[in-house]
Amino acid sequence: MSCWMPGCPALSMCRGLATLPITCLERAKDLKTRLGILLHKPELGHGIGTSSKLQLGSRRRDSSREVLEWRESFDQLLKSKSGVTAFHTFLKTEFSEENLDFWLACEDFKKTRSKTKLASKANRIFEEFVQSEAPREVNIDHETREITRKNLSGATSACFNEAQAKTRTLMEKDSYPRFLKSASYQDMTKQATSRGISKRSHT
Repeated sequence: MSCWMPGCPALSMCRGLATLPITCLERAKDLKTRLGILLHKPELGHGIGTSSKLQLGSRRRDSSREVLEWRESFDQLLKSKSGVTAFHTFLKTEFSEENLDFWLACEDFKKTRSKTKLASKANRIFEEFVQSEAPREVNIDHETREITRKNLSGATSACFNEAQAKTRTLMEKDSYPRFLKSASYQDMTKQATSRGISKRSHT
């Protein structure tokens, strides 16, 4: 498009492009070329072959079995990554996700090997979850809070054990049964069961 009239948008755009550094224009051209190559690659969009469809079906069966296993015990739920995610989403609806976040932070804390990192992590976890008026204070008794505070003076991987155990018991006795009765989990079990029935009818 060309235009000799003053104030023409095309003329302004051309002038704007002319003021750009050459490196910017070269990069834009290079990016355009790369995108063109990617869009014309034949293998893109044709990746779902028989083997990948079988893998997808296998994953669905595994996840269906997993969903049904969550109701067997609280341990089964905590062993499953997708179970922890589903439970965390449920806890958010009850405004009590800090209990699970604290439990997960303690699990991660136990894997720490460096003594320096152990001490700094311990303080951070205590300040976020355990101390009185903490931003995400977990529901533990005063005695457990004080025991945990004393444990910080010589931080070891076991310094949150008591507080973590109390929080876990609270989730298992209180939140976990409600999670199993929740509409979201009931929907998941229905889907998992129907997949199982569908699989049996095809064999």
